[in-house]
Amino acid sequence: MTLHEQIKGEIKAAMLAKDTVRLSVVRNMLSAFTNELVATGKTPQDQIPDADALKVVKRLANQRKDSIEQFEKGGRPELAASERAELTILETYLPALMSREEIKKIALAKKEALGVTDKAKAGQLTGAIMKDLAGKADGGDVKAVVDELFAEK
Repeated sequence: MTLHEQIKGEIKAAMLAKDTVRLSVVRNMLSAFTNELVATGKTPQDQIPDADALKVVKRLANQRKDSIEQFEKGGRPELAASERAELTILETYLPALMSREEIKKIALAKKEALGVTDKAKAGQLTGAIMKDLAGKADGGDVKAVVDELFAEK
């Protein structure tokens, strides 16, 4: 069963459970899937491939993270709480991300392989690590780990 089909099935489950937050998030995901299909020149009735579906869910999750940050800066904790609830539901559809310790091991190996010794090439190292870990690690975590590697010297 594809992710698209699984999420379609979630609508009925959320309705039966009277879970309005989950229902809203699932409907929003399906709408985003349809928009992605149309943007890529397909019909709304087509199935979106799992890889593209994951990209859409990641985009929605990042939008929620940005909203949470903005609401907290603006002093609106009640709005941030609702966005957090939606983010929690979205994250259930995403694969687990790597921890900083796992990223650090890969970053050290990549640093040795590329022969990066100074902070001037930190961006190049970050890019190479992100290419290797495509979708498996958060970009902010990778950047923080690379910064730590050069701060230790």
